[in-house]
Amino acid sequence: MLQANKLIRSIVGLSYKLLVKPILFKIDPEIIHDQALKIGNFLGQTKFGQNFTASCLNYENKILEQTINGLTFSNPVGLAAGFDKNALLTNIASSIGFGFIEIGSITGRPCQGNNKPRLWRYPKSDSLAVYYGLANEGANNIAQRLNKKLAIPLGINIAKTNDQLTDEPEAAILDYLTAFKAIKDLADYVTINISCPNTSGGQPFIDPILLERLLSAIGKENNGLPLFIKLSPDLTITQLENILEVISRHRITGLICSNLTHAKNYLDKDEQNFITNGGLSGKAVEEVANKLLKTVYQKTKNKYILIGCGGIFSAADAYKKIKLGATLVQLITGMIYEGPQLIGEINAGLVELLKRDGYKNISDAIGVDAK
Repeated sequence: MLQANKLIRSIVGLSYKLLVKPILFKIDPEIIHDQALKIGNFLGQTKFGQNFTASCLNYENKILEQTINGLTFSNPVGLAAGFDKNALLTNIASSIGFGFIEIGSITGRPCQGNNKPRLWRYPKSDSLAVYYGLANEGANNIAQRLNKKLAIPLGINIAKTNDQLTDEPEAAILDYLTAFKAIKDLADYVTINISCPNTSGGQPFIDPILLERLLSAIGKENNGLPLFIKLSPDLTITQLENILEVISRHRITGLICSNLTHAKNYLDKDEQNFITNGGLSGKAVEEVANKLLKTVYQKTKNKYILIGCGGIFSAADAYKKIKLGATLVQLITGMIYEGPQLIGEINAGLVELLKRDGYKNISDAIGVDAK
């Protein structure tokens, strides 16, 4: 695949910050998000669009490559679930520079999500407040759009439909199963999202008894597909330990640390009046997400593949998560604030950091600061 040189990425980044971002940040963020998806989908439809995008943004280096559970990741940086809810960017993600993509969350039935407005920027804090409520077209509709033969590994994030019909645990479990059955043959891995803070019924599967029932039900339908659990950064130690105990009895491949946070004290003081039902992403979640990542790594002793998510705006941010125990990392908000060239910049920066520290491969740095 074509890749951009440092000068081109610098020009793209500077143009975004000085010219494009000031305009975009004056427009409703959900409108901009929807337009970005349309542009990305359009560019991904042709080889020309893919190659042009790669020539402006992408960066590759063998030192970043890992093989995990039989899957090859050309680099450790992935697009987190929540940005591409309906699988519109799967053909362009590798050209942007991502080493993998996670779509969703996808639910058993189509879901309109919460009422608008449901997305807010907090620029002093480099953060977003998110209250989408799992808006998506539903598992069966999205499955028809997916192509299993992608250039990079595809993760699919599943959750329960956000309505009162799934508030009861048994109905919620059936809804998860509907989503899982619809997409299990199309995914390289599936993430079970038990930590969305913006849905009817809250987060019932933090409860160990209900989580046991959910994982048992999905396990009966699974034929070896890697499963991840997405954790909330707001878990207490007791809640975390209970969850880890439950998943130890099931075939779980990894954990994602973490989802959105309700802790608004991580915002700038001038921006702390945000919608109480929403969750925060970006720099507001970085500290608590890193704390969770390190704790999980220490408690699980390399038993699981950990994906670090929350607050990545630079190669140094990604490298910190890797050294705290993450094999892979994910981002969304950093790209919104810094520009689409950020992924290539992070990968190029990771190579410099690895060489500086004498590592021959990205995997050599995993967990070195968490032991």
